Amino acid sequence: MMPAAAQVGNPATPRVGSPSAQPAGPPAPVVAPRPEPRTGPLPGSLSLPQALDEAAARSPAIVAAEAEVAAAEARIRQAGYRSNPELSVEVENFAGTGELRGLRSTETTVAVNQRLDLGGRRSARVNAAQAALEVQKLKLAMAKADLLQSVREQFARAIAAREKLAQATENEGRARELARVAGILVEAGRDPPLRALRARSALAQAQAAREAAAADELAARSSLAALFGVSEPVGAVSGTALDLTPRQVTPDQSLDVRLADAERVAAQAGVREQLAERRLDPAVGVGVRHIRETGDVGLVAGLSMPLRLFDRNQGNIEAARQAAAAANARRASTLATTTAKARNAIANVEAAQRRVEALEKAAVPEATEALRLAELSYREGRASLIELIDIQNAYTAARTSLTEARLELALATAELGRILAQ
Repeated sequence: MMPAAAQVGNPATPRVGSPSAQPAGPPAPVVAPRPEPRTGPLPGSLSLPQALDEAAARSPAIVAAEAEVAAAEARIRQAGYRSNPELSVEVENFAGTGELRGLRSTETTVAVNQRLDLGGRRSARVNAAQAALEVQKLKLAMAKADLLQSVREQFARAIAAREKLAQATENEGRARELARVAGILVEAGRDPPLRALRARSALAQAQAAREAAAADELAARSSLAALFGVSEPVGAVSGTALDLTPRQVTPDQSLDVRLADAERVAAQAGVREQLAERRLDPAVGVGVRHIRETGDVGLVAGLSMPLRLFDRNQGNIEAARQAAAAANARRASTLATTTAKARNAIANVEAAQRRVEALEKAAVPEATEALRLAELSYREGRASLIELIDIQNAYTAARTSLTEARLELALATAELGRILAQ
């Protein structure tokens, strides 16, 4: 009997090859259906909690990360399947010469071959897939934490832009009133015409500043809507930009470090999977042979296994070990980096809090009172227009500084919340 070709397995030489996916295998775990992304228009006005909720329900980034988790769950099911049995049909001793002429001496063998998948291969595959699933789950959590940080930051920018627009509108109204009063004083002969010209110039600058502030405010609302996967700008933002409460700093429990731990576990599982692949992997087969010349039928059986003479999976094993070493190094680096970031973020939050308190308690109230007195003095003729404009500019600068300080506090708080996310 002629030996079987490499592409065909028979009971005497069962095929030893790669397993193929089949629906036969362990029952698939029940996976809870994921909710569909929220669609439709956004609410007319968003508070920060509403913005966080809308982002979590709509963001394409979260949908993509959830799909990666679902894919990892499917890989666990795939890893648990056994290889398929193979049906082979072999016809020998036909269309030859002499006694083998025609089909008189034909021998037909029908066999089923099965790779045994021994040596812990399947358990190693499943463990590696489970470790990969944990990595994807943490990446999903990180995607959500990154999204929440982005929403908090952009919401804070939208609040700051709203406040700057309100300040610019107030400044424009004050400049318009100042130009009106200056015109009256010039007509009464109390001030020279140059003062009215100076007041009108200040009004033009205030109008230009308001237009710029309106454009910035619209851009901030548009950027916030983009985080929800929505093209139309958010109608309005309301409330405060701060929603995080202080809590204990534990960098080693942060998402970044936990992900590094999970990647280290996955790398170690990869080493075990590659070690299992180099073990002997026999295949068995059983079949029926029919000899046409005599009409006899007999059973045939076989066992085969690859001889690990040259390819013992050395390269893949070494690559997996190096990947595990790299994962260990990344974990140490991630912990050090996260600890430093947490320390810096805490310092930034504390500094921003002190700046906000100083501006709220002293700088802005004093600038407000100075402006009130200057306006009263100008109307009574005890202060010049130039002095009033200077004091108005100081008042505007103080309020702008407070808005920027509040923005810095919100951004620092959002960064700290992301670092400490668990």
